[in-house]
Formats: sequence, C-alpha cells, structure tokens
Amino acid sequence: MIDGKTASEIFDSIRQHVTSGVLSAGETLPPVRELAAQLNVNRNTVAAAYKRLVTSGLAQSRGRNGTVIKSASTPIAREGGDPHTPLHDLSSGNPDPTRLPDLSRYFAKCHHDHRLYGDTPVSPELKRWATQWMQDAVPAAGEIDITSGAIDAIERLLSAHLLPGDSVVVEDPCFLSSINMLRYAGFSASPVSVDSEGMRPEGLEQALSKGARAVIVTPRAHNPTGCSLSAARAGALQAILARYPQVLVIVDDHFALLSACAWHPVIAAETLHWSIVRSMSKTLGPDLRLAIVASDPATSAKLRLRLNAGSQWVSHILQDLVYTCLADPVWQQTLAESRQFYADQQRKLAQALHAQGINNIFPGDGLNLWLPLAEASQNVAFALAKSGWLVREGDAFGVNTPAQGLRITLSTLNDNDINRLAGHLHQALSQ
Repeated sequence: MIDGKTASEIFDSIRQHVTSGVLSAGETLPPVRELAAQLNVNRNTVAAAYKRLVTSGLAQSRGRNGTVIKSASTPIAREGGDPHTPLHDLSSGNPDPTRLPDLSRYFAKCHHDHRLYGDTPVSPELKRWATQWMQDAVPAAGEIDITSGAIDAIERLLSAHLLPGDSVVVEDPCFLSSINMLRYAGFSASPVSVDSEGMRPEGLEQALSKGARAVIVTPRAHNPTGCSLSAARAGALQAILARYPQVLVIVDDHFALLSACAWHPVIAAETLHWSIVRSMSKTLGPDLRLAIVASDPATSAKLRLRLNAGSQWVSHILQDLVYTCLADPVWQQTLAESRQFYADQQRKLAQALHAQGINNIFPGDGLNLWLPLAEASQNVAFALAKSGWLVREGDAFGVNTPAQGLRITLSTLNDNDINRLAGHLHQALSQ
C-alpha cells in the first residue's frame, strides 16, 4: 500500500492514504525496519519520512509503541472560561474586567491620520516609550518590534530561527497556548520542570546538552504555577545559557507591567540570539492584543521579515490606543493599584488555604494560584463543581505527561468568596 524510494515519496504516499481515508486516525504505521525491507530502502529513509509525518502533525510518535496516524479533529485545551456555565468561573485566566481601561477615555486622544503601506511599522511614540521601559531589561543594545501578542511573537521568532522538528525548551507545566503553538508549528517541546523559584537548572542543562536549539523562559508570573525566578535561580540559568551561546533565548515576561516581583536577568552576555517579550493582554485586556518585543539586531531583522508590512503589521490604531493608555498618569496610578490587588489576592487565598490546613501551596505572582495535587485533578475539580466552582484542571498543562494540580484564577474573587472557596477546597481534598 505504502510506496516510494525517497523519504519525500514515502511521506507523500502516506499523506495521500490519510487524505483518501485509506489510513484512518489511530492506525499504527508499519515498524521502520519492516517498511524499509518491504520498499527495499535504507531504514534511515523510512525514519526520515516518519519524522516528517510527526513534525507536520499527520502522525504521532509513541516511542516503542510505534508511529500512529493522528486525528485531524483532536480536541485541544484552550485558554478562557465558559460563558455558559452556571458555576462561579475560576478557570479563565482572565484579568479582572473592572481593572481594564475605560477605552472611551482614550479614543478621542488617539491620532486619526491614516497610515499607508511603507509607513514605519512601529508608532514612534510607542517605540520611544518601549525603548525607555526595556532599557534596564535588555542585556545589550537592541531593537523594538510590535507583534499581535506574546504567542504571536514567540511563534514568529522560533519560525525565523528554527526548522520543523527542532527541540525547544519549555517549562513543565506549561502555558496552554505555548503547548498548542509548538505542536502546530511542528517543533518538539523539551519539558523542564519548575519549582517555586522557576525553571530547574539541571533540567535546562540536560535539554541543551541533548541539542535543544531554543529556550522559552518565564521570569515572572509563570502560567499556571505563578512562580517567578529568584535572583539565585536566574543566575544559575544564566550561567548555563552562557555555555550555549548559539541557542535562541526568548524571555516571556508577559506580566511585566502588573508583576509584584523583581526583574532578574537570565540572558547571558554570551547569548547571540535573544528576545524579551512583554504583552499588554493581561494589563489592558485580551482585546488590546499587542506585545512589545526587544531583540538583538540580527534577531529583530529576522522577526521583521516575518512581520511583512503588506499584510501582517499591527494596526497603528491599536498601537496609538495602547500608547495613550500607557502614557496617561491616571492610568499609571490605576496600574499600581491593580498590581497591589493581584498580589493581595494571591496572599489572601494562600492564607485562607493555610487556615484550612492546606500547606503545600505558596502565594505566587499573576492572575492564578496553582494547587498541586498528589493525583489527577478530575475528582477534586468535580467535587468543587458540585460546590459551585469551575476551576481549570491541571492535566492539560503537562507537556508530555499530565500535570497534577488545579489552576485557580483569582481575578473575580472577593474576600468572602476566598474564604468559601478555601473551605470547599478542604472538603474536596478530604474526600
């Protein structure tokens, strides 16, 4: 059934069989050795075809259990809550809507001139603001670019530097959108576990020694755990990265404007290709999806090639609106209050859980608190649902194996809610 003499021909043959329905989802392809003998080709030729099937998303490698055809409609977990749930929704990962800017205040202050193809892709005012904001974070002089959010920036950066199938170091558990992006883009995720101080150095060293070509590290408000890099941990990671200067280092500082934690640099002086990504989605709301990206000049040049001004630039109307918010002293005061609010939410829920005897958690940073569990989260989540709470089960945040925990979004909880939730969590865990 499968034919071909080159890896490309074998790939095309299998792809055609999948398209026509001859091969269906869940079917296991012949072992490499068996198909190579059948086609009278080298085993490496079949292995290369299978690798391309995996990186293109047509198949999934299950190690010793073989290579299996994937379903085109495999459901994936996505960020966001359930607008139709009757439960108190703590699953969304969203900011507090009441702490987002009143856009009607800023529309009238924005520029109204039309921008045309060929105009500068980054608003000069926003670029000046961003350059000033980033100057203490960048390891060397760099360039400023604008993308449609942090994930958009990271995908473009990886695609500009890497080839499909290349290994990318990510934290484990990992942000859902990052997991999905890596899978769709055809990159191989190399998971490194985290603790209360961030990515573990020994895991990073191991992944890089095995050939990983890029690292995505979250310095503050890691999603889902809420951990942030300590100064000592950042220094340890920096020392490791210094020994791998060719590796692309992407720092996803998505919560920068709202973080209550200090910035600790992780990019080494020896690193040749680096980028710091700071998103506005949590600060100004998901609808003002914009990220400021600071990169070394060579990396910025590659990113700009993928931000073709003919079709993919970020709207100047959006850029002007973001700048007008950020430059407003009134909004800056609101921002300081929101920063304190989210830090207080973390502290209050952690204290309420400690009062219930749940001591294996720590107040982190960001919009979510992570409750680690000793087993799969489904039973605890179901018990909470019966008490009126919808939380995010942790399984989907695991890169290769399910993560055991619950992610609880804190944005919409008042003090009474926090105490009731802590009591219900205690009951659910006791069961």
